[in-house]
Amino acid sequence: MGWVVTIIVGGICGWLAGAIMDSKKNGLLINIILGIIGGALGNFVFGLIGIHFFGLVGNIIGGVIGTCLLIAIGRLIFKK
Repeated sequence: MGWVVTIIVGGICGWLAGAIMDSKKNGLLINIILGIIGGALGNFVFGLIGIHFFGLVGNIIGGVIGTCLLIAIGRLIFKK
């Protein structure tokens, strides 16, 4: 059950971050992957500064912020 929730939350985070960052080229699978990695990145970065997210909504907020950060880093690296 945890994997299913992770994939769903990752998809939501990837979709929201794609809409915020105007990243229309990504497909559903890429959005899910970016959302999962971005969620881990967001929770890690915010954990370093002492902010922790709890619950579904908190994880989505941290995941969207982390995914936006991941998209921005990718754009800097690949100059898109």
